[in-house]
Amino acid sequence: MVKIKPLVISLAISLGVGGLSALVTKDAMKEYAYFDQPPLSPPGWVFPVVWTVLFVLMGVAAYLVWIENGPERDRMLTLYAAQLVFNFFWTIIFFNGQKFALAFFWLLILWGLILATLLSFRKKNKTAGNLLIPYLVWVTFAAYLNAGVWYLNG
Repeated sequence: MVKIKPLVISLAISLGVGGLSALVTKDAMKEYAYFDQPPLSPPGWVFPVVWTVLFVLMGVAAYLVWIENGPERDRMLTLYAAQLVFNFFWTIIFFNGQKFALAFFWLLILWGLILATLLSFRKKNKTAGNLLIPYLVWVTFAAYLNAGVWYLNG
C-alpha cells in the first residue's frame, strides 16, 4: 500500500533540489550551448527532461527506503541527502562557476556517493537500489561530457 504523505514529501525533496538547481543555473545553461562540446553531446532540451525523470526515480527510491523501519534507514537516507547536496552544487560549479576541472572531480565524488547510496538502498529494498541505476549511468555520461568540456574549453 502506498503511503501518500511520505511519497509526496520524498518527491518534493528530490524534485525541489532539481528545481532549485535549474533555477539557480537557468541563465548559465544558455551559455552551455556556446561551449565546445565533445561528441555525443545531447541538445540542451534533453537535460531538463532526463533530470526530471531521474529526480522522480530518486524520490521514489528514497520513499521505498523511508517507509521501511530499521536501524540502518537513517544512515541510508543521510547518504542519499549527501548525494543530493553534491548534485546541487555540481551544477553551480560547472554552469555558474565554469570551473570545469573542479566540477569534474566533484562529479567523481558524486558518482561515488550515488554508487554507495544505490548499494546501501539495495540492502534495504532491491527496487529502491535499482531505481538509482539510471541516475548512476547518466552521471557517468555527465562525467564524460564534463571531461570533454574541460578539455575543449579549459
